Amino acid sequence: MGLDIDLGGGSDDDDTDEGFDELLEFVESSLSFATSSYNRSYLDRRISARMRRQRVDDYADYQELLREDEDEREELLNALSVNVTSFFRNPEVWESLREILADLSQSGRTNVWSAACSDGREAYSVAMLALDDDRIDAGRLSILGTDIKPEILRAARRGEYHASETNDLEEQLEPLAGNDRYVARDGDTYRVADEVKELVSFRKHDLVQESPPQTFNLVICRNLFIYINKQAKQAMFETLSSAVEPGGYLTIGMTETVPASCRERFDPVEKRLRIYRDSTDGDGGNNDGGSGSRSRSRSRSSTSRSNSGSRSGSQSRSGSTSRSTSRR
Repeated sequence: MGLDIDLGGGSDDDDTDEGFDELLEFVESSLSFATSSYNRSYLDRRISARMRRQRVDDYADYQELLREDEDEREELLNALSVNVTSFFRNPEVWESLREILADLSQSGRTNVWSAACSDGREAYSVAMLALDDDRIDAGRLSILGTDIKPEILRAARRGEYHASETNDLEEQLEPLAGNDRYVARDGDTYRVADEVKELVSFRKHDLVQESPPQTFNLVICRNLFIYINKQAKQAMFETLSSAVEPGGYLTIGMTETVPASCRERFDPVEKRLRIYRDSTDGDGGNNDGGSGSRSRSRSRSSTSRSNSGSRSGSQSRSGSTSRSTSRR
């Protein structure tokens, strides 16, 4: 199990597993966090850390604490969120995305989806690239960031990040020519410039339960799937793949893989960087925000969604779940 505490009472592994399972069921049913969508080892590490913090040695005792203590319920939900995010994470990926955006910009309006956007830094990174590169027409760029967690979406809309959560900002913004233009420091707070925020909108969306908001020329969903179990991952990928316009692009985290069921549809553009292009028939033209390709996959993805269990919750790279939920 990886629980580095004394469980006491001489409980054997079966009893421990049963207690952990009961705790997970409680968290899912009472806290609306879809534990069934996450890797068991990931949940164990996060829950065990909270138990050590509270000096609780038994799963049943911790479950009772959660029943009685609203603050601890909130602390656990925060702990279960991944919260690993930054501007321009993996800069080499963003250099490739810069070229893709420049190419798409020549064809007309470009729609970008930052799925499971967490606190918005990924979506704002796209906007900064557009403003920083003359080849990208920011006036014809629409960026949507979605997450399942309302609290994190409110934070994303504010575009304000505490210095303690934003280490090495200058290094993060190195892909930009004029980084001072886009993020300013005010005491212990970094604020995203209004011209950046104006290019991005945010809304609530559940990657497992809902169809894509529309279709997009570029879909970005990075560093979410490493925390998600196989069944939920399949459902989420069906949603993401159905959102990509014919000839459009999909990028995922550098340690993540496209499920076998989706590989025929996507050709690697930069395999090491996990950037793919849709290979289905179509002219690859930009869309106007309609739902054209959405319908072609709805029947395909519905089975996966119905089999995915309860709501996956925060699909944020903050990885939190549907206590509503970032990751991410």
